[in-house]
Amino acid sequence: MTALILFGVFILLVMLRTPIAIALGISSMVILFMNNGMSSFEVLTDLMYTSVAKFTLLAIPFFILAGVIMEHIGVSKRLIDFAQALVGHRKSGIALVTVIVAVFFAAISGSGPATVAAIGGILIPAMVKNGYRKETAGGLVASAGAIGIVIPPSIAFIIFALVAGSQMPITINRLFMAGIIPGILIGVALYIAAVYVRARDLKKGLFVPSETEVVHKPTGKERWQAFLKALPGLMIPIIILGGIYGGIFTPTESAVVAVVYSLIVGLFISPKGYGKQLFVIFKEASIQTAVVMLIVSAASVFAYIVTTEQIAQMLSDTLLGFTDNKIIILLLVNVILLIAGAFIDAISAYYIFVPILLPIMTMLEVDPTVFGVFMTINLAIGLFTPPVGLNLYVAAGYSKSNIIEISKGVIPFIVAAIFILLLVTYVPVISTFLPDLLGVK
Repeated sequence: MTALILFGVFILLVMLRTPIAIALGISSMVILFMNNGMSSFEVLTDLMYTSVAKFTLLAIPFFILAGVIMEHIGVSKRLIDFAQALVGHRKSGIALVTVIVAVFFAAISGSGPATVAAIGGILIPAMVKNGYRKETAGGLVASAGAIGIVIPPSIAFIIFALVAGSQMPITINRLFMAGIIPGILIGVALYIAAVYVRARDLKKGLFVPSETEVVHKPTGKERWQAFLKALPGLMIPIIILGGIYGGIFTPTESAVVAVVYSLIVGLFISPKGYGKQLFVIFKEASIQTAVVMLIVSAASVFAYIVTTEQIAQMLSDTLLGFTDNKIIILLLVNVILLIAGAFIDAISAYYIFVPILLPIMTMLEVDPTVFGVFMTINLAIGLFTPPVGLNLYVAAGYSKSNIIEISKGVIPFIVAAIFILLLVTYVPVISTFLPDLLGVK
């Protein structure tokens, strides 16, 4: 009964378009009030405070701030110019540029919507100018931006490590390293899908190559100049990951280093009006951080109820009672997460589903690192899956298309991403190869 009330109230509120954090908080408050009356609200405030008062979570506001700084000082434009110099002259080069820049900026921001916002304003119009339909251009940018939560440093992996760490030891370092190969594979799959869409539309007469689609091949000097301009942005993931795996600083400390580095870079890249920019930068980063932390605090209470009321154990037993076939269970878990990701954000999904699914993964002897990666890929796909995928709405604004149009354009990219998801799920070495090779625990 408790489970039905908890999830019933939550689903009802979501259907009424209540913000996810509020829906999580209200549904949790209902159960707490049923159990202990008004005195239960003391527990609510304690849980909400302790859930965000953790050293590990300090990495989130600093990574958000570093990403916002890099976006405002024009690093994304420099990364685009560099990628354009490398591959922009090739057929379908603009699609490849989009994917490469998404991977680059993902390694700076750690956020899907932030990546779409940073590159969409430039690349979506560029793709349309080069003959792509606006829904295809928006769909590719929306899906490529989702790589932001898979490629390290990833805010999503930080949250997963925090939630899963209460049940078994798992480190942010290992998750960061495990996300590199799957993230690159998603990028490759999205590019292949873009090439397929271009060929299909060309055959149907829906793609009209423009004179600018294939530009002159840049000289070595031009590529070198583009590289030097992009170097400040390219250095961020090297500094962060190099420092972490070199034992110089922790993931949380690396986020602070990234902010200091970004602030210094901004003095040289964008000296004019930098002081005024900083006010806007800190304001934007503060708002983004507040939204994340509100979700974390409300979702923590929800997860507490799921665990203490034995709801997680009950749902785990139900799923395992349905079948003991590992392949089928993993497929069902992926379906559940894909559906959930289409309606709720990644942070909420971790707090809701990790306590339920992690014991099942343990019984199936699935490496928690592999589970963390394929769960994150599921939620990344949710970022560009209708009807609630946040990346879709950001990309729709830049492509000047409505949500129905862009939802049609994103279908080939959803299929491509799901293929990689299944590959990562059933071939665990894809996730564990790099961490094991480098001895990252």
